[in-house]
Amino acid sequence: MRTKQIIAAVGVGLVMTAVAAQAHHAFSSEFDISKPLTLKGTLVRWEMINPHSWFHVEVKEPDGNIVEWMIEGGSPNSLIRQGVTKNSIRIGMELTIEGYQAKDATQKAVGRNFVLPDGRRLFVGSQSTPDPGPAPGAPPRK
Repeated sequence: MRTKQIIAAVGVGLVMTAVAAQAHHAFSSEFDISKPLTLKGTLVRWEMINPHSWFHVEVKEPDGNIVEWMIEGGSPNSLIRQGVTKNSIRIGMELTIEGYQAKDATQKAVGRNFVLPDGRRLFVGSQSTPDPGPAPGAPPRK
């Protein structure tokens, strides 16, 4: 009887590990490094959830339509350590988002940097977000 309980517990543990591993994806499985993008829009919602945060940004297209983009950011802990908090980025704030579009070409991207209205740049990516180097015309990194 004890052996069956141990086998069942190990089986449940393995299933839970597989689900967690599948939920946390690598950059290249969902986003395309060859599709960098820059969006300008208004932050309308921010979900601070693990393993990645989600920023919902309304972007005005050239034809005047408003489209909501979902921008994936780093984990809440990594964002806070980098100075990205509810005090530094607020709902209603205009942002410029630098990142990479999803492979499925939907309105989803992974964020690299947010440029705030005062010109400050905040890194919002995770450790797996690629670093292409400074943007053309950007001030040198310190």
